[in-house]
Amino acid sequence: MSILQNKIICFLGAGSMAEAMISGLVDKKLLPAEQIYAINRSGSRVQELAERYGIATPTKEEAISKADIIILAVKPKDIAEAISSIRSLTSSRQLFISVLAGTSTDYITSLLGHSAAVIRTMPNTSAAVGFSATALAPGAHATDTDMEVALQIFKAIGIVETVKEEALHAVTGLSGSGPAYVYYLVEAMEQAGREIGLEGDVARRLILQTIIGAAHMLRDRGEEPAALRKQVTSPGGTTAAGIAVLEKCGFQDAMLACIKQAVARSEEMGKQSVPTS
Repeated sequence: MSILQNKIICFLGAGSMAEAMISGLVDKKLLPAEQIYAINRSGSRVQELAERYGIATPTKEEAISKADIIILAVKPKDIAEAISSIRSLTSSRQLFISVLAGTSTDYITSLLGHSAAVIRTMPNTSAAVGFSATALAPGAHATDTDMEVALQIFKAIGIVETVKEEALHAVTGLSGSGPAYVYYLVEAMEQAGREIGLEGDVARRLILQTIIGAAHMLRDRGEEPAALRKQVTSPGGTTAAGIAVLEKCGFQDAMLACIKQAVARSEEMGKQSVPTS
């Protein structure tokens, strides 16, 4: 039996990540849909989610006060205002789970004004299709039981890793932003496909299957990516010719710089989210 069966979950914010999580929870039947609430500036958006997934639509006051778990899913810049609007309805018995980039558990605790458990997470947009790579980090007051609850929620939308909170900036740069890097790669491969004479839909199908197949090889074989690459790269062959161009153009250096810059931006956002006194 799911440890969520008797819990009430309320989403503060109803954007794409909230919807992905709601969809996963409902599809996996981890708790009844009527035990899932959402509150949002746009009432029509909440109604849309209610019609699509069967979630409940109580008032904000009822939703927050009844909730056992509150998922903070607003934009990072809006978190102070969002918590201010519900603070008087919250209590230390509740578990708060944040999906906000660059926002520390200490800062969220300071906004709440009490010692509720806070868990910070970094999922990615592949949650929408049940393939998120999510990392969780417990705040000062989070217990092992709280972490088990969070793990079960996020396993509904993909895989989950537990890390120290200071590692979440690195997670953000690597897997949080990671889907966009893959999409950018596909854009470039599709452009190449057109320039070498392939029809767009044919090129896309071939590219997607190539990426899916390579990912399965890495996951299922357990071999190092360099080893798998070398297996495909015969001396003097076509793959070797292509790889040589990537090396000449600094492909690995560009990817390293890309991820490091995303990490730096996450750290910067974290500092910006905390107002100076």
